[in-house]
Amino acid sequence: MATITRADFAENIRTTAGLSAAESYKLVDLFFSEISESLIRGEEVKIAGLGTFKILHKKERMGRNPKTGESAVISARRTVSFRPNTEFRKKVAQS
Repeated sequence: MATITRADFAENIRTTAGLSAAESYKLVDLFFSEISESLIRGEEVKIAGLGTFKILHKKERMGRNPKTGESAVISARRTVSFRPNTEFRKKVAQS
């Protein structure tokens, strides 16, 4: 299974849109930066044809260390969740 990197995104934009390498890297960085900053502010990020990113607020809870079996407190935290939209799920299922 291949991994797609920022460099791959930038290269695809460069060849498709005819931008310079520097411009395409800047565009990719701006895109991901805007998504990150919006999520940090607590906003949902909806991308048509793909899905929705949002922040989940998880409460403190009891868990256990699977290696030792000891109980431990898992602290409250914020985490990112992605929910693909129906159109994207269908495309993935067909491939």
